[in-house]
Amino acid sequence: MNINKNPWQKLSGREVYDNDWIKVEEHDVINPGGGNGIYGVVHFKNNALGIIPIDSKKNTWLVGQYRYTLDEFSWEIPMGGGDIQTDILESAKRELKEETGISAKKWTNLLRIHTSNSATDEEGYVFLAEDLVVGESELEESESDLQLMKLPFEEVVEMVMKGEITDALSIAGILKADRILKSRKT
Repeated sequence: MNINKNPWQKLSGREVYDNDWIKVEEHDVINPGGGNGIYGVVHFKNNALGIIPIDSKKNTWLVGQYRYTLDEFSWEIPMGGGDIQTDILESAKRELKEETGISAKKWTNLLRIHTSNSATDEEGYVFLAEDLVVGESELEESESDLQLMKLPFEEVVEMVMKGEITDALSIAGILKADRILKSRKT
């Protein structure tokens, strides 16, 4: 099996929906087994960016908000979207400052993730931000109900393990940061 050869064949495609953030397409395809089918693709126009700020006492910040798509409240790492044409680190710095008021002098790119690769091409990136300076947040209008919580990073890891944090970007970033921070101790 050649893992670099696409076994799907696209016969045709059409745009179903388009706005400033996403474009939805429907493709007529021949699947890897040779059958005809359709495939829906959600194309994101921004990168997903998550940031885990860690202070000198190993505390971090979570952002809580009511997520319209889920119809429930969600605790997450600070995150947002960054234009695909803009440097991901610059976008991450903007998002951290916007949501928490925090800026950082040290940045580590923790990971690149595909958030739901069976239906979307969205790419996400998570950064570890250290050597922090805390200031005032600069929330967007849609974030006026944002809740900010500062707590020990180990408690955030426990929130992931208990299922209290369900956002994919947050979970992946928190667990990767945990591994990296623990490896620094040895």
